[in-house]
Amino acid sequence: MDLEKALDISASGMQAQTTRLRVIAENLANQDTTGSTPGASPYRRKTVSFANQLDRASGVDAVKVKKVGTDPAAFPQRYDPSNPAADARGYVSLPNVNSFVEVMDMRDAQRSYSANLQAMQVTRGLLTRTIAMLK
Repeated sequence: MDLEKALDISASGMQAQTTRLRVIAENLANQDTTGSTPGASPYRRKTVSFANQLDRASGVDAVKVKKVGTDPAAFPQRYDPSNPAADARGYVSLPNVNSFVEVMDMRDAQRSYSANLQAMQVTRGLLTRTIAMLK
């Protein structure tokens, strides 16, 4: 395999995982964000979908962010009649963000990012040794 293509593949993986980490951070930052008016919808968890896409410039299949969507899961309810977002029965819709799930996703994204970084470092080392041998 061409070493430049290996660098492109690793870079695309790192870019995709960076987007995933940004979305996870946004989810965690908004895990307590409810609506501001009675019956208003709270923050809805965002998700990231990936797809293989041919990078015509380098000629390799690279991972790309296909879509940043929303999680269709139902909103949990909590009885809090003093909250401005409470409905007529006194229940508040809470975001469908589970911090445990987000932390697990974050660890997975971090490991994937690290694996791509390690592959990039090994490839760079191979390029450096190849150049040194040519001198």
